[in-house]
Order: sequence, then structure tokens, then C-alpha cells
Amino acid sequence: MVTEQTTAPGRRYRRPATGRGGGGAVYGIGFIGALVYYLQQADGFWVGVLGVLKALVWPAFLVYDVLKHLAG
Repeated sequence: MVTEQTTAPGRRYRRPATGRGGGGAVYGIGFIGALVYYLQQADGFWVGVLGVLKALVWPAFLVYDVLKHLAG
């Protein structure tokens, strides 16, 4: 939670938000892993391009599969 505090009349500053990271690192490592996986499975140039696009949206595939298994 970012709070505003007054330092002098008419002046405000925000404390920096700390402890709010890590999600980007997890996504980045997952992206690299998905990219390696999809490119290893590719047998042509356009399949490789599709693999790069799939690697960008890998969390959507993950959530879809988890929900499919929970419902089924």
C-alpha cells in the first residue's frame, strides 16, 4: 500500500513500494522454458514462429489446462 505523507506545507511525497516484485522473474523464466520447449518441437520455420508466439502467452495455456483438469 502506497501512502502519501506531507513533508512541508503543500508538498507531498510517496514512499517507494517495496516487496512487490518477483512476478516478472517467474514469467521470464517460464517464457524461456516455454520458448526452448516449443522451438525443440518445431520442424519448420513457421512452426517455430508459432512456438515463439505460444511462449509469449504460456500462462494462458497453463490456466486453461488447470481449469480443464479441475472441471473434468
